[in-house]
Amino acid sequence: MTPCFAERSEIPLPWGNLVYRRTARADGNPLVLLHPLALSSEIWELALNELGARDVIAVDLRGHGESGWNGAPFTIDDLAGDIVQLLAQLNVRLCDMAGMSMGGCVAMRVAATHSSLVRNLALCDTTAWYGAEAATAWEERARSAEQKPRQELVAFQTQRWFSEGFRQRCPDDVQQVVELFLRTRGDVHARACRALGAFDARASIGRIQASTLALTGEEDYATPPDMGRALGEGIPNGTFKLWPGVRHFSVVESQDLRTFLAQHLNH
Repeated sequence: MTPCFAERSEIPLPWGNLVYRRTARADGNPLVLLHPLALSSEIWELALNELGARDVIAVDLRGHGESGWNGAPFTIDDLAGDIVQLLAQLNVRLCDMAGMSMGGCVAMRVAATHSSLVRNLALCDTTAWYGAEAATAWEERARSAEQKPRQELVAFQTQRWFSEGFRQRCPDDVQQVVELFLRTRGDVHARACRALGAFDARASIGRIQASTLALTGEEDYATPPDMGRALGEGIPNGTFKLWPGVRHFSVVESQDLRTFLAQHLNH
């Protein structure tokens, strides 16, 4: 059984309530965790054994998980602004932050626009830019999310998320993530796809002051290693780590990787 966050809370924002989960508070700066596209903060429960021995705040991004959404379009910068408002309301002046995939896009925008807020940053299987064909590719995925039943999208997603070996060894963990995906509304999924298609943070990552680890799974073809390497090279205090034998959700796949990640975030 995976450990659970001890506390669920929310704050009101103009578009609805932003929900976050928090472990038992501890001394020191909190660790803020941001989840991937079409999932929720609950995915981080699979990593709490390695990351949870401190004050951890895991957020349901706008429209995802239990957070509200008024149906209006939003950008990655809007999602980053939500995180900044949450931390201000919680009186957090300094934190460590980790984001997976879309959560990594949000995290790098927080760290670039509020550089004094983030001390250690982990950008896991993510990118500052999805490439010249991003808008077209993400629009296609948005339309699939709007038009197809959720269950029809699962096979495509799980093949991108996890290596074949992990899918065979750990079907319960895979199913736990799938259940989060199935609970995500198609219109939210589509809107977030369009936000990623429009996302381009290449010009701003040089403003990130945090000690940054860009980490990519060797078999990740959603955000291939060159995308993570560009982050490690483009962020002033950044490093890049390629992790063998894992795909897009490398943090979920590898316990050793999570231990390595915790060492970076806690140093």
